[in-house]
Order: sequence, then C-alpha cells, then structure tokens
Amino acid sequence: MDVIRAGDRERERTAGTLGQALAQGYLPMDEYEDRLGRAFAAHDTAELRDLVADLPIGTLRRNDPRRRAEQIRAARLSVWIHLGAYLAGVLLMIGIWLAVGLGGGGWYFWPVWPIMGWGIGVFSHAIPIMAGVGSQNRCR
Repeated sequence: MDVIRAGDRERERTAGTLGQALAQGYLPMDEYEDRLGRAFAAHDTAELRDLVADLPIGTLRRNDPRRRAEQIRAARLSVWIHLGAYLAGVLLMIGIWLAVGLGGGGWYFWPVWPIMGWGIGVFSHAIPIMAGVGSQNRCR
C-alpha cells in the first residue's frame, strides 16, 4: 500500500476532531495534548487516522451546546478584561493629570480625550457581545 504524506490541512482537520472530542468528554486533557502533539508531528495520513480511530467521529457535533456556552463565556470574559484595562488606564491618566496639575498648575482636563476614545472602543466591543449573548439565551 502506498504511503500518503500528510499536509497541514489534514493535520489541522485531525486537530479539530481531537478538539471536538475533548470538548465533548471523549478525551481527557493529557491524552488530548499527547494526541495533538502526535498529530502535528505525523508524516503520513495513516498516522493521523490512527489518532482518531477509537473516537466516535460520526457523533462528534460541530454545534455542541457546551462548545457554544464556552464561546459565550470566553466572549464575556474578553469584555471584562477589556473593561478592566480601560479602567486601569483611566486611573493612570487621572493620576498623571493630578500630578501635573499639582506640580505645575495646569488644570486643563486633557484625559477626557483618550478616556472618550478608548471608551468608545470598549463599548463597541461590549455592546454586540452582550446583545448577542442575550438573544442567544432568549432563543432557548
């Protein structure tokens, strides 16, 4: 039998299948990491087939509810991280403004401009995620 070399596309497809199997509880994390490493080191398609041979590939669902819930959780977390960085930046800018104001007497509130600009970015990130998450919960 001829050996067919594995390309990046086949390796990525196998990695996706392994990820779905992990997300749906068919693989523990340590075994997933081991198989994933072997998938990206595989030289031929037979090695890749062996990595997923014992998995119920026909029952792995792409639209797994747990996967969707995890994506929503990650999106919400990204909004909270963005908001936290924004608030830390606001506090830093106000602290610099106070230090300059007390030291040199310049009381023009210049932080308003970066605060507004960055705030628009934070709200532009948060609104679609929070609106999309709310509509997903209402549909169920």
